Amino acid sequence: MKVLIVEDDPLHRSYLHEAVCSALPECETVIEAENGLSGEKLARDHKSAHIVMDLQMATRNGIEAARTIWKERPETRILFWSNYSDEAYVRGVSRIVPDGAAYGYVLKSASDERLKLALRSIFVESQCVIDREIRGVQQKSLGQTNGFTDSEYEILIDIALGLTDRAIARRRNLSLRSVQNRLQQLYDKLDVYQSTGEDSEDARFNLRTRAITTALLRKLLNYSALEKAEADLQEWLSSF
Repeated sequence: MKVLIVEDDPLHRSYLHEAVCSALPECETVIEAENGLSGEKLARDHKSAHIVMDLQMATRNGIEAARTIWKERPETRILFWSNYSDEAYVRGVSRIVPDGAAYGYVLKSASDERLKLALRSIFVESQCVIDREIRGVQQKSLGQTNGFTDSEYEILIDIALGLTDRAIARRRNLSLRSVQNRLQQLYDKLDVYQSTGEDSEDARFNLRTRAITTALLRKLLNYSALEKAEADLQEWLSSF
């Protein structure tokens, strides 16, 4: 067995190395990468390696690296080990996992024993392991507990990118009325509203801007999600 550790913090890499060796005595080789870009290359070089991946890294984050790795080798088993339980990260991971893939999402605050159990469960027994806190956020992000649907989340991303209602309608193949309806649903779920009429000179907020601010404060959006969304937008714009 080979295990690839993708983590930009040297102390965390050392800790993971020890955890892997302790939890997986059958592991013959431990390879280390200091960022997602290096992780992608080493994953290609060591095709049979299982992977422990941080999420927030410079020079390519864990979601983008995992997306590339799974695209090339969807049977790869990946354990995400992260400080973050933000919905933006959880949704980002949930949307790239191949059907039937064994993967995990464990917080760095979890105990040593929890991490070792996750390593064995995923890499030896092919079982998915998701921390309880992450599972709750995951269910919410998938719309199971009054969270945002994928279509609503797309609208949120589009207004964060500065697109007008008409541009969103064109990009998402929706009618203008459908876009406006979904915007209203977003405002309701974010609890964003005007205490006076929107056309009144006494109106307190620009609702779109207020929705983006609220989404950032609730960690529904983050830099990584917006960076990927901006790249997708530029690709869409270049098609015209």
